[in-house]
Amino acid sequence: MLVPLAGSVAFAVLLGVAAFVIIDRDRGGCSGDEVTLRVNASPDIQPALAQIADRFNKAGHEIGGACANVKVSKAASATVAAGLSGGGKASAMDLWIPDSSLWVSGVRAKNPSAPKPSGSVAQSPVVMAASGSMVSNLKKSFGEASWSGMINATNAANVDGPGRKVRVLALDPSLNAAGLGALLAASGVATAAGVGQEQLVGAMKTLSGSTVKDQQALLASLGVKGRRVPLGISSEQGVWAFNNAKKPEVPAVPLYPAEGTFNLDYPIVVTTTDDGVREVAEEFAKELGTAAARKTLQDHGFRTPDGKGGTAISESGGFQAKAPQALEMPDAKTVARMSQSWSRMNLGTRLLTLLDISGTMAQPIPGTGLTRMQAISRIATEGMKLFPANSEMGLWEFSTHLDGQDVDYRETVSVGPLTETVDGALRRDLINQKLATVQAKATGDTGLNDTLAAAYKMMKDSYKSDKINTILILTDGAGNDDPPGMSDQEIVKFLKKEFDPEKPVSIILIAYSPDATKGKRQMDALAKATNGDAYIAREVLQIRKFFLDGMARRLCSPNC
Repeated sequence: MLVPLAGSVAFAVLLGVAAFVIIDRDRGGCSGDEVTLRVNASPDIQPALAQIADRFNKAGHEIGGACANVKVSKAASATVAAGLSGGGKASAMDLWIPDSSLWVSGVRAKNPSAPKPSGSVAQSPVVMAASGSMVSNLKKSFGEASWSGMINATNAANVDGPGRKVRVLALDPSLNAAGLGALLAASGVATAAGVGQEQLVGAMKTLSGSTVKDQQALLASLGVKGRRVPLGISSEQGVWAFNNAKKPEVPAVPLYPAEGTFNLDYPIVVTTTDDGVREVAEEFAKELGTAAARKTLQDHGFRTPDGKGGTAISESGGFQAKAPQALEMPDAKTVARMSQSWSRMNLGTRLLTLLDISGTMAQPIPGTGLTRMQAISRIATEGMKLFPANSEMGLWEFSTHLDGQDVDYRETVSVGPLTETVDGALRRDLINQKLATVQAKATGDTGLNDTLAAAYKMMKDSYKSDKINTILILTDGAGNDDPPGMSDQEIVKFLKKEFDPEKPVSIILIAYSPDATKGKRQMDALAKATNGDAYIAREVLQIRKFFLDGMARRLCSPNC
C-alpha cells in the first residue's frame, strides 16, 4: 500500500520542480524584489500597451537585482498635460505616453523644465470621417476630402457655400489632439493659399458651435441622417476602433485630406527621477520598438512610427495601406498661438446693441425698397445669428428725449443671457421681435454721444472677465445733433479716459446709409478710443463679414 503512495508523492514533487523550472524560465531567471514602472497612457493606446507590458513582465527582466514590473493605466492626455503644466492635479506616473507631442509642447511652453520626448511608440494620422452610406453624397456637396474644403464648409460668412449641405463635426481642440491637429492643418493650408482672416475666423466660429468632446460619440453620430451630411474629424485608429468595437451596420470610413495631414505620434516621456525606475523605463521603451510590440500595435489599428500599417488597416474598407503625406509639425509658438486663439474665440459674448431710431432713419434707401430703419434692423437680426445661445445681449434705442427731457436712450431689452426668459419670452426672441417692429422717431435727433457715455459706464461697471464685452452701435452715420449733450471731442476724450486694458469694453460701429461716409472720421475716432472698429455697410450681405471681423478682434484684444 505504501509503494503506490510513495510513487504519487514522488510524482507530485517532480511536477512541482517542473512547474518551478517552467515559471523560472518564463521569468528569465528573475528573482528578488520588484521595481515597478507606472505607465500612464492615452486611453486609445492603453489596451495595446497593457498587452505588451504583460509579455514584458512574464519575460522576467532583472534591473539592478530586482524584477521589473510594468503597470499601464490610462488617462486623457489633456488632463495629464494640465497637471504637468501646473494647471491641474499631476498624475502618479513614471512614464507618460500621450497621443501627441502637441501636449508635450504645450507643457514645456509653460514649464520649460518638463522632460522632453525620447522616441515614438506608434502613429495614427488625423483624418476626416463619414458614414460609408453617405460618402457618395458627401463628395457631390463637398468634393474630395481636403482641409481647404473644410474651411469652405464651415465659413460662417459664406451662407451659400457647401456648409448648406455639409455639417462638419469637430473634436474640441482643447481636449483632443486630433481636433487640435485638424485646426492646425486647416489653418496652415488656408494661410498658404492666401485665405483671408475673416474666413478662418468664420470657420473657427462655426466649428466652436459643433465640437464634440468624445471621439466615439462623434463617430456614432455620422450615421444619423439629417438635412446636411455629417463629416467628422478623427484619428485613423479611432475610426478602426469604432468599427471593430461598435460593429455599426454601416461602418465609418476614413477620408484622407488631399493636402496631407498631421500624425498623432504617441511620444515616450520619462517623468521619473528614480534611477532604478528610469532603467526599467528605458528597458520597456526598447521593448516597444521590437517586432512583436509593433505587431501588437498594428493589430490594434495603429501604424508604426514610420507609417506602416498592419493587416488590421489594410484589410478594412476605406483605409489605405500607404501612409498619407505628413504635414510638417508647427513650432511650439504656433501651437500655443492656435490654442490661445481657440480659447479666446470660445470666450462668451456680452454685447449691448445701441440702435439709432432718430428721424433720419425713416428715410428710404434708393434702390432697395427699404428705409434706413428697416435695413439697420435686418443688419442687427442677421448679426445675431452668429452668436451662440450662451451669449449675453441687450438692446437700447437712442435718439433724443426718449425717457424724459434730455435722456436720449431707452433700455428696450436688458443685457442678459439669450436663453433667459424676459416678459414671458426668451431674450433672443424678444430682441428679434423689437428689431422687427421698431419705428423711427419722426422728430428725434441723434443723441449718440450721451447714449454712448451712459452705455459705456454701464458695461464697464458690470464687466464680466469670462466674456468679450462689446458695445455695438447701429446707425445711419456717426453724427450727433444734440447740442445740450456731450460734443464729439468730449465723448472721444471720455472714452479714452474710461478704457481699461484690464477690463476692455470695445466699440464696434456699423453705419448704413448713402450719407454714412460723411461721419467716418468720427466713427473711427470713437472705435479707436476703445480698440474697436468702424464699418460702413453698402449691402446687408456685408454684415456677416463685419461681425466676423469684430469677432476676430477678440484674438488680439485689448491690444488690437
